[in-house]
Amino acid sequence: MTAPLSISLPAHALPDAEALYTLLRDGVRPLRTPNTRLVGIASGGAWLAERLQRDLGIDGAAGVLSSAMHRDDFARRGLASSAQTTLPFDVDGADIIVFDDVLYTGRTIRAVLNELFDYGRPASVRLAVLVDRGGRELPVQADLVAARIDSLPADRTLALRRGDDGRLRFEIEDAD
Repeated sequence: MTAPLSISLPAHALPDAEALYTLLRDGVRPLRTPNTRLVGIASGGAWLAERLQRDLGIDGAAGVLSSAMHRDDFARRGLASSAQTTLPFDVDGADIIVFDDVLYTGRTIRAVLNELFDYGRPASVRLAVLVDRGGRELPVQADLVAARIDSLPADRTLALRRGDDGRLRFEIEDAD
């Protein structure tokens, strides 16, 4: 993907998650090698990795990473009700693409990288996200971004949802 789509998000409009998924899928295609493994961050990133695994015709299951055990706010949040880490492949020497729905402060990415390295030493790790909303607190940058949104206030979150039919959509919620 050469240049991400840049979106300014008005209060009454949401990005089209399905259109962004298509951009992400098309951007991932040329990055794949025989040693590439897809891993999604629970839950939205896991939905993306699972669907990409199927849509790109990759055998096996995508991995899931949980940030719960390595979060810097673990004492306040405790164990989240999200999925546990599942990596149905050998991490050592793999070229891993980690998927997340929305990149914001970078803290979740830091936590899942620590979790991933608990399982082994990959040859490379790349990050692909549907939306980068800026506001970084850590030096984290995605290698592949479907859209950038710069107009969402800090007290709001952009949450990816998956319907019973598997279709993706975004909602805006109050931040915790």
